[in-house]
Amino acid sequence: MKVAIIGAGFTGLSAAYELVKKGNDVTVFEKDQNPGGLAIGYKENNWKWSLEKHYHHWFTNDYSVLNLAKEINYKVIIKGPKTSILVNYKIFQLDSPISVLKFPLLTLISRLRMSIVIAFFKFYPFWKTLEKYKASIVLPKLMGLKAYSLIWKPLFVNKFGKYINDVSLSWFWARIKKRTPSLAYPKGGFLNFANCIVGKIRERGGKVLFETEILELSSENKPQIKFRNIKNSKLEIENFDVVIVTTPSFLFLKIASNLPETYKNTLGKLKGLGATNLILRLREPFFNDGTYWLSVCDKTAPVMAIVEHTNFMDKENYDNERLLYLGNYREHTDEYFSMTKEQMLERFDPFLKKINLNYKDNLIGYELFKAPFAQPIIPTNYSKMIPPFKTPLKHVYLANIEQVYPWDRGTNYAVELGEKVARLISKNA
Repeated sequence: MKVAIIGAGFTGLSAAYELVKKGNDVTVFEKDQNPGGLAIGYKENNWKWSLEKHYHHWFTNDYSVLNLAKEINYKVIIKGPKTSILVNYKIFQLDSPISVLKFPLLTLISRLRMSIVIAFFKFYPFWKTLEKYKASIVLPKLMGLKAYSLIWKPLFVNKFGKYINDVSLSWFWARIKKRTPSLAYPKGGFLNFANCIVGKIRERGGKVLFETEILELSSENKPQIKFRNIKNSKLEIENFDVVIVTTPSFLFLKIASNLPETYKNTLGKLKGLGATNLILRLREPFFNDGTYWLSVCDKTAPVMAIVEHTNFMDKENYDNERLLYLGNYREHTDEYFSMTKEQMLERFDPFLKKINLNYKDNLIGYELFKAPFAQPIIPTNYSKMIPPFKTPLKHVYLANIEQVYPWDRGTNYAVELGEKVARLISKNA
C-alpha cells in the first residue's frame, strides 16, 4: 500500500513507523527542515543538546511515547523537578498533597477542600460524565471561591483568555488525572528523538521529505497530492492509495479545496490558540529556589508560565547556560504574534524584574518562537464535535491534536493518535 503522510510531527512519524513495519510504501511530507511538529527543536553551536522552541516534557504515565522510545532503544531521563505558582510576586511550591496542605494563603478548610477536589479528579475515571459542565462554574462550587479565585481562575484566564467560560470540566479532569510527580525527557532533546524515528522509518524503506510544501490535496478514485520543493521550487504531482493529514484542521481546509461545505463547517467550529515562547539564555539561574515550572496566578501578568528548563535538565548539556521559557497562549491575531523579540522582552521586563531584579545582567541572548495553533479549545460536550479519522475525501484520513480528547495536547497523545490511525488503515486495507 502506497501511503502519504502530511506532517512530520509525532503523529505523522508514529503513523509512518507503524505502517513501514507492516511493509507499506510510506512517504512523509514536511514543510520545515526538521521533524517534530510543535515539539521541534533548535540548537546553538555551543550546545550538546537541542532545545524545544516550545517547552515540552513527558509524564511517567505517558506510556505510548515511552513505549516507542523503548522500542527504538532511545534513552529517557526521569527526574522530579520542582513545580510552583506565583501569587502576589511570591513563589510557593505546589506540586504534592503536602505542599497543598502547607499553602499559607488559604485557610486550613480551603486547603483541605481543594485537596479533596484534586484527589477526586485524580481517581475519578468517568470523564464523559463531566464534559457537559463548564469548569468556570463548577470549580468554584467544589473547591470554594477563595481557592478558585486565588489560584485557578487566573490560570484559566491566562491560558484561555476570552474562552475561559467555554472550557469543559473534562479538560480540567484530564490535566489533573495525567499529572505525575516525576517527569521524563528524551536524552539529547525532542529533535534528536524525532530524528531517531526518522532514521528508523528510512531503515525500513520509508521516505521523509523535508522542506516540501503541500499545495493541493484531492481525491476521486485515488488521493492525489501536488507539492513543491521549497529549495528549488520544483512542482510535482503524485498519486497514493491512502493519505493521512496530521496538520491542524484549518490547514487541512486550505489544501483540500473540494471538501463538502457541511464538513468544512464542522471543522470550522473547532477553535484553538497559538503559542509564543521567548527563550532567555542566562549565565546564572533565574529562580533562586530551583523551581522548574512556575504558573503565574496573576490575570494582569504579561506571561502565563515561566519554565527554567535547566532546573530540569543539566545545564552542562547547554554549555552551562541557564535556559528560561516565557510562555503564553494567545489567538494568532493577538499583538504578541506581531511583536519582535526585542519588543516582547521590553513588555515582559518590568514583570520579570519583580521576580529577579538583576536577571538582565546575566543575559547572553534570547530568541522568540511562535506557533499559530498549539492548544485546542475544549468546550462542553466536545466529544460530539470531534471529527472522525475518515474524511469525505476517498482514502484520506485526518489525525491531529484536535482528536486526542479527552486528553490534552502533547507528544504522547500524538504518538498514540498516529498508531491508532495506522492500525485503522491497515485494518481497512
